[in-house]
Amino acid sequence: MQVDLGSLSLVEGGYLLVKRALRLAGAREEITITGTRPGLDVDLRAWCRSEGHRFDWRPDGPHGHTIIVSGEAETGRWAGARRAGPPGAARTDAVAEHGQRSWGLAARGAMVEAGAPEFNFHLVDKIEVWADDAARIYAQAVAAQWDPETAIPWNAEFALPDDVESAVVQIMTFLIENETAALIIPSRFIAQLHPHFREVMQVLAVQAADEARHIDIFTRRARLKRDELGRSTIGGQTSLKTLVDEPEFAIASFLLSVLGEGTFLSLLWFIEQYAPDPVTASVARLAAQDEARHVAFGLAHLSQHLSSDAGLRPRLAEAIRRRHEALRHTAGLNADVFDALLLMAAGSWDHADLRAGYRRVMQLTDDMDEGRRKRLMRLGFTEVDAAELSGLHTRNFM
Repeated sequence: MQVDLGSLSLVEGGYLLVKRALRLAGAREEITITGTRPGLDVDLRAWCRSEGHRFDWRPDGPHGHTIIVSGEAETGRWAGARRAGPPGAARTDAVAEHGQRSWGLAARGAMVEAGAPEFNFHLVDKIEVWADDAARIYAQAVAAQWDPETAIPWNAEFALPDDVESAVVQIMTFLIENETAALIIPSRFIAQLHPHFREVMQVLAVQAADEARHIDIFTRRARLKRDELGRSTIGGQTSLKTLVDEPEFAIASFLLSVLGEGTFLSLLWFIEQYAPDPVTASVARLAAQDEARHVAFGLAHLSQHLSSDAGLRPRLAEAIRRRHEALRHTAGLNADVFDALLLMAAGSWDHADLRAGYRRVMQLTDDMDEGRRKRLMRLGFTEVDAAELSGLHTRNFM
């Protein structure tokens, strides 16, 4: 095979023509390169040395210099290169059971030069993080994104009694701090996750974006009619700290997504149902749509993990018990939040309405418990164990 560069220099793009010819020629084949550019032989000699190709110079012929280069398979800097993926996979984007730290930030299926720096990713095993539904959940999440400016009727006219408005502000304050924890946790694990499992990384990134948006809309609703937010308690902060401090991805996902955010789904639906104004109803409904996806990924990931590692199940149960013991001496749910939920559900100070509001809040706690039991049984816990573990879940909801 012959490549005539004419007056084109190597650096002007001539090297691309040489590379193309080498690929077409195949391993250990010779190609002849001609050209009239002065110094072409010097440039080619240096290029061949850096690329690992044999070089032979024959300064003759009507076109000036003639150089013979032999293309060697995986020579020079690409000797020992490997694709970022399982060996022998039919598809170069197949997911490996273990992400090599030497693959670094390379795209899955890319050819990685030998000797690349190792990245200190902690989550490198597929079983720890993977869910076959991750790509579908991510695509669904991207399609379901909404704009707070247009999705929520911020300009709706309403005027609530002072006590009811204060109740809404307290509920929003409670939601903000819980959603802040739900933002921190996936963000922390994204930095530890091997990018080979990019679909999971993308799901966690969208979750973090969802929570950031929730913090924004809850804050805006709280300050829609007031300048100050409500109260935050030691018990609530302590409960959330046990989530933020959990070092293991599977257990953190279990405690946050399956139990905490699953319980919050019931709370958000409750707020939407008994919201005293259209803005409060909208922020609760839209946040619940996002949280449902977070719960779905947590269940998908943990179900797949448990199918390969049954020993994870007792560790999940122990995590609930350990967290319950750590929070045993705290006050649990912020009393102001409970009172706010009761008043919002009642809608007035009338005795009959207050009694109805109390019953509605008690029904909410029953609904939360039932939802937790169902999700626990989906993960293979017996009905008896699910009932016990659900009863140990933090009274702070998240």
